[in-house]
Amino acid sequence: MSGEPQRTLLLWCPDWPVLAAEIVDGVPATDPVVVLHANRVIACSERARAEGIRRGLRRREAQGRCPHLTVVDHDPGRDVRAFEPVVAAVEEVVAGVEVIRPGACATAARGPSRYLGGEEAAAERIVEHVAQSCAVESQAGIADGVFAAGLAAREGRIVTPGGTREFLAARPVEALGRPALADLLRRLGVRTLGEFAALPAGDVLARFGFDGALAHRLAGGRDDRPLAVRQPPADLTVTADYDEPVDRVDAAAFAARMLAERLHERLAGYGLACTRLGIEAVTAHGQELHRVWRHDGLLTAAAIADRVRWQLDGWLSGSNGRGGTRPARPTAGIVRLRLVPDGVLAQAGLQPGLWGETGEERERAHRALSRVQGILGPEAVVTAVLGGGRSPADQVRLVPWGDERAPARPGPPPLPPAGAAPGAASASVVVPAGGGAGRRAGRGRAVAEPPWPGRIPPPSPAVVLPTPLPADVRDAAGEPVVVSARLAVSAAPARLTVGDGRPAEITGWAGPWPVDERWWAPAEARRRARFQVCLADGAALLLAVEGGMWLVEAIYD
Repeated sequence: MSGEPQRTLLLWCPDWPVLAAEIVDGVPATDPVVVLHANRVIACSERARAEGIRRGLRRREAQGRCPHLTVVDHDPGRDVRAFEPVVAAVEEVVAGVEVIRPGACATAARGPSRYLGGEEAAAERIVEHVAQSCAVESQAGIADGVFAAGLAAREGRIVTPGGTREFLAARPVEALGRPALADLLRRLGVRTLGEFAALPAGDVLARFGFDGALAHRLAGGRDDRPLAVRQPPADLTVTADYDEPVDRVDAAAFAARMLAERLHERLAGYGLACTRLGIEAVTAHGQELHRVWRHDGLLTAAAIADRVRWQLDGWLSGSNGRGGTRPARPTAGIVRLRLVPDGVLAQAGLQPGLWGETGEERERAHRALSRVQGILGPEAVVTAVLGGGRSPADQVRLVPWGDERAPARPGPPPLPPAGAAPGAASASVVVPAGGGAGRRAGRGRAVAEPPWPGRIPPPSPAVVLPTPLPADVRDAAGEPVVVSARLAVSAAPARLTVGDGRPAEITGWAGPWPVDERWWAPAEARRRARFQVCLADGAALLLAVEGGMWLVEAIYD
């Protein structure tokens, strides 16, 4: 606990829950308005008080006194959101503000009184600035300690230094804000804060406990703790202006490297690291470009530079990195580049795993793959992320290395492989973009499948074909196998021909598993049935029939 109380300036906004309802929800505060919590009034407007409504009344009694009363439910989040601009306005005048509660904030009075010409001038300046900036009426009070300053603010009063005990002495014990303690004190004959402060501290602690001892200190003009002022967040953004518009990729890459090093040095100076990076650019014609890059880990200076270079390359060349349709490039060169660390954490915030999943091997692989990305581009190295879905192709999403590994469809997180130590993570398989005939889909992983209706039963296929192969399925008589609208199979599948290959004998099959997706949107509706088949050569395939055509979707081991 603190010793001598600090000279404190407290700003108080009367009836703040009512005013917050007006600011956020548009409820007129000039009408009879009450804010209810647990069916009791916790705040009311001036018109409501004129009708005889007071705090603590039940809803029915309050409405009985004022039939045209407007009732608003208590919302702490609304009160906080509406009060934030007020705190920001106070911070424009003084530094170091502590929010006591929504509607009240405090700061040390010594600094503002020295550079604003005295305590009274400082209080008037803050109240006036809040009124001009936020259109909010407020009152300021100054006293020794936060508690006394709060009572002084309700009267708009400045208590002289050293006169706080006299100021508090005549106040009723209800001013402590502890109804149960105040009721007990009154029954014991203690009616004012001065009488309560005169009691021995040891006896108060023994009779009323720790909370009573804290209230005893407040009654004597001593705070239980010093001000815990909040520090304005540091400006971590870095900006570069260019006299000559940058319209070449090589010049943009050089500018990106210099700006990335500045950002990394600024973050390191605060002991922070970036996990999500915002890249903003302004062209000579005033066009504004913005993109946010996520990263599963800490962005180093080189990683920041790579991502800025990739983004500038995409903007200036109009390429999307896959050779597809080119978006419109900017109408002029870039004259301003800005990097905004949208997500930061303490540099030691990523703790290595107990079983080594984020250990030295992972870091070595991360550096190698990031180097490949720096040479070939962000989508040259991708990883598979498992999620929900009805088919293997739906359950796998490829994301660039280092980006946020979020599944495309909701589903529970993957489980570790059988026999692995608790907490051990399964390694993702790195796939070159566009390479190979297929992609590995979670082979050797025990995955808790989400409850998607119509999904195929386990085991999952090992290879999911990026483009399904056309096939032909016939029965023992050589007739095509057909699946009706009621999922009736015309005959048992006997032979399978994939593309122009040779027919293969089907030794076993299971299905069909129907899928009828997005039937409510005719343009996006899709209806198909899937089969699992085993061939005479030991191969196992996942087949689908859609619109009378057979397709090979995946291959089992």
